[in-house]
Amino acid sequence: MQIPPAPWRSRRQWLATASASLAPLVWPALAQPSAAPPMHVRRIPSSGEALPVIGLGSWITFNVGNDPQARDVCAEVVRAFFAAGGRVIDSSPMYGSSQPVIGHALAKLKHPASLFSAEKVWIGDASRGATQMEASRVFWGVPRFDLMQVHNLLSWEEHLPRLFEMKASGRLRYVGISTSEGRRHAELERIMRTQRLDFVQLTHNLLDREAEQRLLPLAQERGIAVLVNRPFRQGALLDQLARHPLPGWAADIGCDNWAQVALKFVVSHPGVTCAIPATSQVAHLRQNMGAALGPLPDAALRVRMAREVAAL
Repeated sequence: MQIPPAPWRSRRQWLATASASLAPLVWPALAQPSAAPPMHVRRIPSSGEALPVIGLGSWITFNVGNDPQARDVCAEVVRAFFAAGGRVIDSSPMYGSSQPVIGHALAKLKHPASLFSAEKVWIGDASRGATQMEASRVFWGVPRFDLMQVHNLLSWEEHLPRLFEMKASGRLRYVGISTSEGRRHAELERIMRTQRLDFVQLTHNLLDREAEQRLLPLAQERGIAVLVNRPFRQGALLDQLARHPLPGWAADIGCDNWAQVALKFVVSHPGVTCAIPATSQVAHLRQNMGAALGPLPDAALRVRMAREVAAL
């Protein structure tokens, strides 16, 4: 005599069968993640290539020497950066061990194809510039750099002709020049007016706004992309702001922390291409990358932001 299956067993089998048959009809709609919000990008005027408005700097934060644990921490920051859609990583021979630390991270990540590598030549003896740039390339482990900048205008008259020749021969994609902390703006302006630069790098943030007067409008006029360094004043600005609650308008531009407020102020200027905050913490990196998403302040709110932060 055949014993019928227990009711609970039949019910479980039926549910499993029914669920399997319904899955193609119902589950795809439920399982599909919501589309990620679009990331703000700006185009390099000389080429039209689009770059995300938030990049990654390496000054101090990646200068960790040969400590393998510290190098791996930096590699995780770089991993999170690419996962969030980042492209631009900036360094310099001036930044201690930052170059080989970046190279370590890129090797661990199998050299992401989306990388936009921004380096600098920083040497007074221009005859040694080629040797320095090649050493930097080896540290990074890249076939060539996307952007090479003359760091802090050092011997720019001698370095720029070599960089232009490298670009013409395909060994470099873009040529630029950098300064920081508001130094030598008058000389930078003269160079921008007389040289066919693809990029300049300068300081701009909620408190250091001199670049808004002449350099950023000139970059727009001359078709020069702008990288912004020190958007947090090397952390001092965020330390100051952390003592105060976020203003009500922060939510209007999708910010839930001061880092995003500071970055959205910078990248909302139409003359800015990309800000390059530095960090050694994945959590901070993710906060920073959030500034590339959601609404950006308009001109009126930018004025209000600067006024209110200056008064804190």
